[in-house]
Amino acid sequence: MTWLSKGTTAFGLVLLTHACYSAHEHSALQSHRAASLSSLASAQSSAVSSLPIDITIETIVATLIVCLGLVSGTSQLRPIQWRVWAGKIEREGEAGFRNSSGEVDKDYVGNPFRLLESRPGFIDIRKQRREFATWVKGRPTGT
Repeated sequence: MTWLSKGTTAFGLVLLTHACYSAHEHSALQSHRAASLSSLASAQSSAVSSLPIDITIETIVATLIVCLGLVSGTSQLRPIQWRVWAGKIEREGEAGFRNSSGEVDKDYVGNPFRLLESRPGFIDIRKQRREFATWVKGRPTGT
């Protein structure tokens, strides 16, 4: 995460904390007000008030700012298709998989086709039989 995304996320969390505190204070004041009104006039029913619009807007904006900060700090997405990802590895190597701090990502494994490229080919038994027969014919006989 870069400092800009960390700052955005921290600012959004401060706003969200303030919105939660404001909502808590509003509910505490409403319950205190309802308790004092019920002692004055026990026959009247107290109306339940909803959260003020400014606290609701602050909560929504803070949540969006936190999401923006978290999304802007994520690493670049990898291609979905295996051949595209493997092609990027072959072209760019480790340089294509460095994060914002300059370190190679922990899930970088190198060329995914390395095992397929280094394995021995299929064995041609007939070719080996001919080579053996040629070797046997060319070998000096007798001791």
